[in-house]
Amino acid sequence: MLSLSRPVLLLLCGLLLLTVAMALLNTLVPLWLDQQHLVTWQVGVVGSAYFLGNLVGTLVTGRVILWRGFNQSYYYACLLFAASTAALGIASEFWGWLLWRFLAGIGCAMIWVIVESALLRSGSNANRGQLLAAYMTIYYLGTVLGQLALGVISTALLRVIPGTTALMVVAMLPLCFARIEQPQPRHTVLAIWPLLRRRSVWLGVSGCVVSGAILGTLYGLLPLYLSHQGISDARIGYWMALLVSAGILGQWPVGRLADRYGRLRVLRAQVMLLILSCLVMLSTPQGAMAALVILGGAGFTLYPVAMSWACERADRHELVVMNQVLLISYTLGSLAGPTLVALLMQHFSDRWMFVIIAVIALCYWLMLWRRPEGHSALPTA
Repeated sequence: MLSLSRPVLLLLCGLLLLTVAMALLNTLVPLWLDQQHLVTWQVGVVGSAYFLGNLVGTLVTGRVILWRGFNQSYYYACLLFAASTAALGIASEFWGWLLWRFLAGIGCAMIWVIVESALLRSGSNANRGQLLAAYMTIYYLGTVLGQLALGVISTALLRVIPGTTALMVVAMLPLCFARIEQPQPRHTVLAIWPLLRRRSVWLGVSGCVVSGAILGTLYGLLPLYLSHQGISDARIGYWMALLVSAGILGQWPVGRLADRYGRLRVLRAQVMLLILSCLVMLSTPQGAMAALVILGGAGFTLYPVAMSWACERADRHELVVMNQVLLISYTLGSLAGPTLVALLMQHFSDRWMFVIIAVIALCYWLMLWRRPEGHSALPTA
């Protein structure tokens, strides 16, 4: 049984509150923009500004952590997220929404890098998979709670903004009662490319790109696919909840299996399950529910396993930079995947969504199959 340290437990409590707020905003912002009569391309640009903020936040957070430490960096990130969200209440034009969502994207990415880096540094190769599984479980649980909250609260902008801003401020409090060890500044600049020359790191990064492409596609385009199959909006919510719930339930056992039997073996099995579930979705409607459960269980657990494998041979001082690289890789995949799949769905058929997911998974599986299983971890990681 994994025993979480007090700082890690408090950090995850704060993350849960922040994720509920993120889920609410990510769903409601496009609807608010539509209500303010912004045209479709402007809604898309505001969404892209948020993801651009994610990239910027991921790039700068490592230096902020080295400069101010984990605790203060976390407070800064929460305050930035809260301030940019509160400003939405006074945003009246396109450029205001663009700016505030860009800043919110920076704050969110900073939170992810801080939490993931703290978890990686607090663990070892023996339990890192389980720590990341706990992190992803909290993240997806917060996402589900945020979606469920939409059914019981008013979705008017001026009613949601105060509550979500308060959640972000309250999320700062748990870490006031614990201190996370600050990484020691090093005199040499840690280069990224030498890290990527390690095969396990390169394939772990590739796994994060694949995970981002698959999850971005499922989040963004699966509701559209289901709608085109004649499924009502209410039932689409049920199917999406089923998908995410399968990912939540899969986090703990997959993390345990990865720690016990090796991340490479588990990654191979996950990717093969992704391919099989896509084949079922393409071949028989009767197996759609089971296929979606498998797709969620394998797809939503791919990122933490790939991340822990990439960090397996990393020294402790390399983990913050490594985490930045992995999160950037995931973000790039989540931007590229849905764009490519949407174009193919528009020009050919909705079924191309599962074809592309299967092809991406197959390419990664072939890469993993060439990786020898005999590898050892650095004892200091």
